[in-house]
Amino acid sequence: MASLGRQLARRKPIVFQRRHHDGQELARNLGTFQLMMFGVGATIGTGIFFVLSEAIPLAGPAVILSFLLAAVAAGLSALCYAELASSIPVSGSSYSFSYHALGEGAAVLVGGCVLLEYGVAVSAVAVGWSGYFNELLDHLFGWQLPAALSRSFVPGDDGVATGGILNLPAIVLVILCMLLLIRGASESATVNAIMVMVKLGVLTLFIVIGFSAFNADHFDNFFGQAAGISGAAGVIFFSFIGLDAVATASEEVRNPQKAIPRAILGALLIVTVFYVLVCIAGLAAQPVEWFGTPEAGEAGLAKIMELVTGMPIWATILSAGAVISVFSVTLVTLYGQTRILFSISRDGMVSKRFLQVSPKYGTPVFNTIVVSLLVALVAGFVPSDYLWDSVSFGTLVAFSVVAISLMVLRRRNPELERPFRVPLYPVVPILTVVVCVYVLTSLRPITWIICVSWLAVVFVFYLFYGRRHATLGDYTSDEQIAEPIHPEDER
Repeated sequence: MASLGRQLARRKPIVFQRRHHDGQELARNLGTFQLMMFGVGATIGTGIFFVLSEAIPLAGPAVILSFLLAAVAAGLSALCYAELASSIPVSGSSYSFSYHALGEGAAVLVGGCVLLEYGVAVSAVAVGWSGYFNELLDHLFGWQLPAALSRSFVPGDDGVATGGILNLPAIVLVILCMLLLIRGASESATVNAIMVMVKLGVLTLFIVIGFSAFNADHFDNFFGQAAGISGAAGVIFFSFIGLDAVATASEEVRNPQKAIPRAILGALLIVTVFYVLVCIAGLAAQPVEWFGTPEAGEAGLAKIMELVTGMPIWATILSAGAVISVFSVTLVTLYGQTRILFSISRDGMVSKRFLQVSPKYGTPVFNTIVVSLLVALVAGFVPSDYLWDSVSFGTLVAFSVVAISLMVLRRRNPELERPFRVPLYPVVPILTVVVCVYVLTSLRPITWIICVSWLAVVFVFYLFYGRRHATLGDYTSDEQIAEPIHPEDER
């Protein structure tokens, strides 16, 4: 066995399989529109439906700039993702890119970051969905699930007892998404596209109603909390995880060289426009102080519509839209995590059982079940207060590494086919790293402690299992370490 230093530094060659491998391949049956809706579905819902109550108290009216800062960082990174995903269309996304460019050590840490990012994101969104589900039950039937079945027993950041035992709706949501993902990626994409159309319609309704109650006084002292702009951007940033989810679908997309760049950039544009408009509409309708209240923390947008119109029917419509749309966030994010783990398993870093594809459904069933059950446990017993920033950490690290990987591969592999090339190179990838590091420094110390501790656990697992079973350590032919057959070779 090679020394640890050599193992950490070894890079995975960029080669593609020359034949199909039954039971270890995903079917290419997604189109550009479905892929774009994946990005929108995974992104719009989290930031808008839940994070306003977390971000506005930090930055005040200037939270609008926080959304733009997060969007700029995500946009720069989106360009980097578009180039790499069009060149190396595999489900591993940032994990696979770093393995090819930076080596096994970087890939292990990035893999740990993105697994944390996706797993915690699904849990956090499922917990938030539970609040909107209860709000919808209240509007429709006049009753809610008791606190014992809709809240974790763990106290929140304020230390106050919740009166809960487990968050049952959050667990049920994850299990429903699991069943749909097992059924197939194409079916999941179709359901997601329908839910995305519903959520965009509902948010458009909120924007119209919010602007109808426009109060310019709510924007007074715009920069009064300017010191919190970067902190709010850090909280918001996790909601751009959807752009990474697009790249994880690379192995299941027809013509990925063109579809992936179009889907990533199209999703970013749609997401940014809706985020900023909804944020302005919310601030126009309610003062900054309101967003720090418990009322705003649970189903906040629905409360705003009810307060503005004085009619519960509008709040009911928005709650229903949130229940549907946040389902799509959970679905796509859970999908992304299973595909990342699929690629890690292909490289031998975890058990090969996570690579097995069902001949009946064409999906990694064992992988999906294990991931879903673990995520459901977190969603059921951990409050969202402890989850948001951890997602931002993983997203920021992944975005930074993708930008660095792009620069390394431009130098080391100039011959690599690049259907999409980042404009203004190397300014864009360098700015991506700078902005992401800036936002990373604004995260709370406890977030750094949690995430670094998690990465330490991941590295220990690598020392005892990953380094001994890595495919790169004992392969005898390029076919064993190659990425799935290139789409050009299937024609």
